[in-house]
Parts: sequence; C-alpha cells; structure tokens
Amino acid sequence: MLDAVDAVLVRELQRDGRATFQALADRVGLSRTAVRARVQNLLETQVVRVVGIVHAAVVGAEAIGHVSVTVEGSAREVAAAVAERPAVSFTALTAGPYDLVAQVRTRDDAALAAEVDHIRSVHGVRSAEVFRSVSTVRDTHAVVRELGEVTLDDIDWRLLQELQRDGRAPYTRLAHIIGLSQAATRARVVRLMRTGVIQVTGLADPLALGAAELGGFGLVVTGGLRKVAEAVAAQEGVRYLATGFGRYDIVGQAEAGSRGELVAVLDAIRSVPGVTVRESWHHLDVVKESYAVELPEQPLNGQ
Repeated sequence: MLDAVDAVLVRELQRDGRATFQALADRVGLSRTAVRARVQNLLETQVVRVVGIVHAAVVGAEAIGHVSVTVEGSAREVAAAVAERPAVSFTALTAGPYDLVAQVRTRDDAALAAEVDHIRSVHGVRSAEVFRSVSTVRDTHAVVRELGEVTLDDIDWRLLQELQRDGRAPYTRLAHIIGLSQAATRARVVRLMRTGVIQVTGLADPLALGAAELGGFGLVVTGGLRKVAEAVAAQEGVRYLATGFGRYDIVGQAEAGSRGELVAVLDAIRSVPGVTVRESWHHLDVVKESYAVELPEQPLNGQ
C-alpha cells in the first residue's frame, strides 16, 4: 500500500499524466524536488505507468469485443496465448461461469470475427462467447468522448507514437525527435490532448491503491438502455462500462479494496432500477492490460 501522499500523486497522474511537478507539488503540499523524487520512484517501481492512449476512432479500432472463454486444461497457458495477439488489450483469469475473459479491439466486425476465430483455435479453448460493444459509457483509462474533426500530419503521428511509449516524455526530448522548438512541440501535444486524440494517463497497480479485488459483470436491462447504463457507470467502484449486443445489454468491470466491498459494488448495481445482473465473475489475475496500438506511418483517410 502507498502512503497518503503517493496515493494522491498516483490519482493525479491518472487524471493528467502530464501534470507538471510543480502542479503536483501544489496539490500535495511538498516541494517540487520532493515530488519529482516520489514520482520517479513510482514510475521506476512500476506502481504507475504513464502512457498515451489514442482515441479508437483515430486508429480505426472501433470494433470492440468482450470475449468470455472456457478451457480444457491450463487456463493460464490459454490466457498467455490469447494475450500475445496485438488486438487483445485486456486478458484476465477469472472465477465464475468462464475461465478467462479478454477484450479485443479491431478496425471492423470482419477483423473482430477473425480475431475471435483465432481465439477459438488456441489449443485448450473449449468455447468463446462474444459481447459486441457498441458504446463505451465509462472507461477509466481511455478517451470516451466523441472525436471532432481533426487533421493530423506526420509530425502528429510521430508524437502519438512517442506518447504511447512514454506519456511523460519531456518536451525537450519530443522536440529533438520531431525537429521543432519546445514551444511548438508543446503546442502540438496540448492540441492532441485537448481535442481528445490522445489521453495521457497513469495505469496504476490496483494493489498499490488498495483495489485488491477486480470483477466483471454482465447486465440485462428493462427500459431505456442509455439512461440505465449511465446510472450504473456512476456507481462508485465501476471502472469500465459498455453497452452492446450479445447475451447481455451491458458489460462492466468493477474494483474494490476487499471482496466484501466488491459485493457492495455489485449490490449497488443491482439497486439501479431496470438492472438485472445476469452473470458476474471474479478476476483472479490480470494477464495483460495494454492500450498501445500500432499507428500508421501516414494519416488514415486524410485525417
């Protein structure tokens, strides 16, 4: 567990991964030097990783599938094989109706179907059921707002590549890479973030923040889906929520400090009018969580 100051720093980096050391120092009431040392330690020990997450629409990865898998034999070996696929952004071993779950992000439904077929072909996979996400209502670690009209040039794409690798890369280094002044580089990065092209955020170790328990849930809904989804997403402990098609109307993920608290989150979800929890599962071990995507050398469709 982190001390109170480090916990605040991690939360602030989750909110704004490029927050200056001075802004962080003002937030926790310590010197800039002390905060720099603390943040560097958090990064070096991988308590938090600051990365840039590119909007799905920018890279054409808007077809999202949540795949629930049952296996014969070693679930860990199957999960490791599934996690090797670049299109798989999240994989976890689970206790419940399935042995593991995975999130797949692709450019279209044809590519999504191909990825699911690959998962089905992995040795040991007995079945794979897909929930096709249509709308992401809440995602702690990704941009969910609608992307406006944005024009990107080669320099912007290079910045996106660098920010995916290191969300806190200094402007001096970024300027050297793209061959512009620090002021011009900073202006471009700020524009990319303000327009929603990229979100720079901290991916934190849940255990370090006291979120020792992770779980997923599939809901069926009566009444207006969007209204119910927004009410569920507003519940404390819900970190991801999407509406779509499949055996559920809504799929989500929750986190809590203990199993008892995780049960309380699910109970709060059950209390939302119009909600029935069809299935829930416990995340035993997160095998992969990565939001990095392969970026094109040239803009897509003139963007």
